[in-house]
Amino acid sequence: MKKADLLIAHNKGAYTIMVEGRANFDYGLPLRNFAKNLDNSFTQIAIDLRSCLGMDSTFMGIMAMIGLKAKKNNVQVEILNADENNRYLLEGLGLDKLFKFVDKDTCNICDEKITPDSDTCSVLDTAKTVVDAHKTLVRVDEKNLPKFEKVIEFAQEDVDKLKKKDKDKK
Repeated sequence: MKKADLLIAHNKGAYTIMVEGRANFDYGLPLRNFAKNLDNSFTQIAIDLRSCLGMDSTFMGIMAMIGLKAKKNNVQVEILNADENNRYLLEGLGLDKLFKFVDKDTCNICDEKITPDSDTCSVLDTAKTVVDAHKTLVRVDEKNLPKFEKVIEFAQEDVDKLKKKDKDKK
């Protein structure tokens, strides 16, 4: 992943996530870490998909994690500048109930820019991210279970094998 592909900008409780190119599981762990470490003091989250050429289910599941966390905090996540294809993908998984779709420019004035580093992602962490992302998609909309139950099952098997392998090394 090129460092310019995913940019998370922060300004006084407002976050903008900018995605360029194909948003896939390579973004998984860095974006999941952002979602899990997001404290409850945020006031706004916008995900700009203007330059996003497509998304896989892992990426969309992590977007759903962010959406659920925001919903819990009564914050509306805005999906900015999604083209017809990306909007179709998100709506097809029932994620439109978490997001508000808008077309507008993003704020370029940010006091902090975070470029996630995916180079430090372990295979185990990546597998866990795939499991978490797909379980989140099912949690958002039960209709996603038939689509992703095998993905969850196989990824969980990978997690279990990798954990056992790590444990055996110790």
